[in-house]
Amino acid sequence: MTRDTAPHAPLAERGVHAVRGHLVLAALADGRWWTARDLVRATAVAHRVVVETLAAVDPELDRDGDRVRLRDPARYAPLTDLPRLADPVGHLLAAHADTETELRRLVAEAPPPRADLDHVSATARTALRRALFLTTRFTMDGARLLCVGDHDLTSLALTLLCPDAEAIVVDIDERMLGYIDAAAARLGRKVRCHFADLRIGLPPAVHASADLVFTDPPYTPEGVELFVRRGLEGAADPRSTRVLLAYGASETTPALTARVQERLVRLHLAVEAIWPDFNRYLGAEAIGAASDLYVLRATTRTPVGGRKAPSTARIYSQGTNARESTESITARSAPSVWADADPDVFVGDWPREALPEGARRVPLATWLSAPVTARCAAVNLTGGAEALTERVILAAAAGNLRVVVGSHAAQVRDEAGRDALRRVVGPHRPLEFRHAVPDPRHTVIRVGAAPEPHDTADTAAWLAHRLRERAHGSVASVLREGLVQAAARSGRPVNKKWARTNVAAALPWLSGHTLLDLPLHRFGELDAALRRLAEALPRSGG
Repeated sequence: MTRDTAPHAPLAERGVHAVRGHLVLAALADGRWWTARDLVRATAVAHRVVVETLAAVDPELDRDGDRVRLRDPARYAPLTDLPRLADPVGHLLAAHADTETELRRLVAEAPPPRADLDHVSATARTALRRALFLTTRFTMDGARLLCVGDHDLTSLALTLLCPDAEAIVVDIDERMLGYIDAAAARLGRKVRCHFADLRIGLPPAVHASADLVFTDPPYTPEGVELFVRRGLEGAADPRSTRVLLAYGASETTPALTARVQERLVRLHLAVEAIWPDFNRYLGAEAIGAASDLYVLRATTRTPVGGRKAPSTARIYSQGTNARESTESITARSAPSVWADADPDVFVGDWPREALPEGARRVPLATWLSAPVTARCAAVNLTGGAEALTERVILAAAAGNLRVVVGSHAAQVRDEAGRDALRRVVGPHRPLEFRHAVPDPRHTVIRVGAAPEPHDTADTAAWLAHRLRERAHGSVASVLREGLVQAAARSGRPVNKKWARTNVAAALPWLSGHTLLDLPLHRFGELDAALRRLAEALPRSGG
């Protein structure tokens, strides 16, 4: 076979880089109809390269709408015999067919991807392959994996494969936190979920807690750096831990990959390994529906903690969280937020020229990390921070508060969302809603003080109020102390041991949580448990 008649002749001008096109032609050699999207997913070749390859052999193709097939597939059949790189865990898959079946079900039933969080779902097999990599490269029995974001269910995959392992998930997507919690409970696996906006920081209980870290972050340079930094902060021993990073970019945009890798170099991380195309996705055709698996190791020069990302960091590429978002409040509309009040504290990213002279500015991270004394506070959550709405209200040491969010936010856009917000922040804290003037894209939430419940005999309501007024503290500790105090007030005293034992029994998932990192789906369970605990108090004189 001469060079001119060889099956790869149409791609000869690509030289050593023709192999990606060969993968496409090898797939077409089966004679079936293919769409460009199907070819991307089957080969992990970027969409642009697939299109260019199809154009190179266009005279040899039949077309039917967006489908193509080769007229003479036998011409390219030899390409199917070309050697391929070995899959590092492919030989282990057959022994875990039952686990893959369960993961297929979990992936199929998971909440759909959110474009504003740059979600693209990984395949069930990818989740299994990640778990296999973890359990063969590392000793995972009794180990704890921190998943910095987990739309791909890596936490469930690992704990299905290794029941003695534990996973911690931090994520901003309440749907995923609820889904993972429910699935882990059904499967009897050790997975603990915390809400976190990673631009603000990790929950206190997650700091320095994990043996290994896995993350599949937004693929912006800022997103990759931030998620890796948070992973290092969550490592029990950041100088010896590994961060496993899924990251991909089109082979046609090497400059983007270089910018991301430059961020990793600045962090003085050693790249121990990169497995090309390890992760496969149900989408992301622009990057070949695939990404690479990096194994990163910290060095003595790697910064751990320290610099925080601003709450306005644009780590996503789409929606109100994106760099190009225009949803943020302007200097013209900002004063309407506090038109009926006189704030002495301004929280978040306010236009500086709109603030009164001498105004006290407080970062969102500070507001959420410890109580801030304020007579009246104005909080800006526009431009992508709306997920923090419940938490910034709970974090208010004083009730007088004005919070501005985008009118599209789930907490304010309809009565169902407003009712859900009221249930979380507590029925005794008055909330009022109005559109900002002159910009109706923004809604102002007026938050009043929350007086103690009028019915002092309603122990459950009193405990719920007490917890919400101490949102920065450990829920378990505040609840135990509150139970002892409530029991004494009602003439039914209990000791600390009784409180500790009964709280642990009623809320086995509570350990380590504050109300500010407690996933929203847990609030209903928490309030139901408060009623059971109140009913369990000994009778007077008992």
